[in-house]
Amino acid sequence: MEKIIGLINAPFTPFYANGDVNFEPIPAYAAMLAKNGLKGVFINGSSGEGYMLTTEERMQLAEAWMAARPEGFKVIVHVGSCCLRESAKLAAHAAQIGADAIGAMAPPFPKIGRIEELVKYCEAICAAAPELPFYYYHIPAFNGAFLPMLDLLKAVDGRIPNFAGIKYTFESLYEYNQCRLYKNGKYDMLHGQDETILPSLAQGGAQGGIGGTTNYNGCNLVGIIEAWKAGDLEKARELQNFSQEVINVICNFRGNIVGGKRIMKLIGLDLGPNRVPFRTVTDEEEVELKKQLEAINFFERCNKF
Repeated sequence: MEKIIGLINAPFTPFYANGDVNFEPIPAYAAMLAKNGLKGVFINGSSGEGYMLTTEERMQLAEAWMAARPEGFKVIVHVGSCCLRESAKLAAHAAQIGADAIGAMAPPFPKIGRIEELVKYCEAICAAAPELPFYYYHIPAFNGAFLPMLDLLKAVDGRIPNFAGIKYTFESLYEYNQCRLYKNGKYDMLHGQDETILPSLAQGGAQGGIGGTTNYNGCNLVGIIEAWKAGDLEKARELQNFSQEVINVICNFRGNIVGGKRIMKLIGLDLGPNRVPFRTVTDEEEVELKKQLEAINFFERCNKF
């Protein structure tokens, strides 16, 4: 299967003030991401509040992103759900509309505690869309599935034909690299932590990634990869350190899903509130968020429309 080169963005889901999904910003959103060097989107995941959307809303969002995507822009659909039948339904729909790939994190309930349980979960989803590449989304901080990913690759090898690889959003660069090296790089290991892109490049093989702060800081994160390829280590370091400064700011405002989403308003694309139980950034917090971003010269360096 084709491996992904470059950075894929995990977009936020736009909402109206009443909580309904707002599809109107998506064309401008897609165009902005492409302009700033992103190669596609991974929709309906954690950044997109996917588990808080109905199945119908998730399907409608997939269709909206497919209709809006620029030429050559990939659309990967997260189909994970606490209901495996709903996941299969979403996977089949993604195949029907021509999405490039699907992915799923382990459900937060019931908690998956063994590799074989996880394999069966992935297997059922993959069977619903056998022609699409499937990426397991490893983000144990969200679902408690602290399982060894190298063991997962060994277990799916020869068993799930359309298992393409892993979106790896965890702190162990050692495990990430061991998975990348498995059978001479058989599986696509998409780096999932924007704060450690440079170390993953230095290990000698990261080609693609999926990020959340790429929504508003993508040009700098893409720049890390470009500087590394050009042999400009000092520039790559500066861009990585700046990207960590941005992350330090959003950590003061309940992280990327909440603070990051409000940054989109500050750069010119209001995507509305978060769904309950997330606590949307207040107007008072927005003033402080802007102040902290200005202190690191963020608005001179962020994504542009």
